[in-house]
Amino acid sequence: MIDKELLAQVRRIQVRTNRMVSDVMAGGYSSVFRGSGIEFDEVREYSEGDDIRAVDWNVTARTGKPYIKKYVEERELTVLFIMDLSASASFGTVRRKGGDELRSVRETAAEFCAAMALAAARNNDKAGLIGFSDRIERYVPAKKGSQHMLRLIREALALRGEGRGSDLAGALEYAARVQRKRAVIFLVSDFFAQDYARPLRKLAQRHDLIAVRIHDRHTRELPKAGLLHLRDLETGKATWVDSSSSRVRSAYARSLENWHASFRDTIRSARVDCLEIQPEQSIADPILRFFRMRELRGAHG
Repeated sequence: MIDKELLAQVRRIQVRTNRMVSDVMAGGYSSVFRGSGIEFDEVREYSEGDDIRAVDWNVTARTGKPYIKKYVEERELTVLFIMDLSASASFGTVRRKGGDELRSVRETAAEFCAAMALAAARNNDKAGLIGFSDRIERYVPAKKGSQHMLRLIREALALRGEGRGSDLAGALEYAARVQRKRAVIFLVSDFFAQDYARPLRKLAQRHDLIAVRIHDRHTRELPKAGLLHLRDLETGKATWVDSSSSRVRSAYARSLENWHASFRDTIRSARVDCLEIQPEQSIADPILRFFRMRELRGAHG
């Protein structure tokens, strides 16, 4: 893609997401995602009137003088997007209304990241990006500002994975190393990956981790279209399939349901919330449903 085409695509997404953030998501982001509350600031000598419960007994024992831990209220939020750039994310069968442009899983992911990044900018929060395939492709540290958010949108659209596979576990482990401070982390992927349950659980223990699953409708069922030549985008393996066979379609459906069940079990055991997005639909509705779920859960403790 040449720069002129990329800039036009960035502009289209910016216009769509700006409108959505202003008209649809107003208030939802700030009410659902808040700063991490109370953060450790420093250890200082005890002064008369200090709360005895704040005494740091380890430092006090080491120095022979009473010291207390001082905390400050932390309102600034850090948002991190972990975005899947594997070959399967380039899959797209949905065409936009009034044109021939395909809307792929990756473009839908970029639009989601753009909407949340713009919401973060309006709330004066930081945002960063990790792009991954079977390796870490790009890391953009979290910063503030509208220009930085536009850079994130450009990166999300322009990045192409050098690798074809999806090392989701490696991406989660990398995020744990580079993001030490508590953050809201959106893991944006089709989740066609294996063996990521343990790093998912560990990252969720330290951060507010949200799984954003994006999958094209044609990956959800095998069409009855006769003999099809199918290729795995990540491994390159190809095979011929007789989609007119009810036995073949049933086997595909069972395999897909097993994958869905495994995904649901994995995120449930890790206590990770899930936001489902389909490329053929607007991203606004699932985001609003997610906000509403979070607000209701907060209201009921």
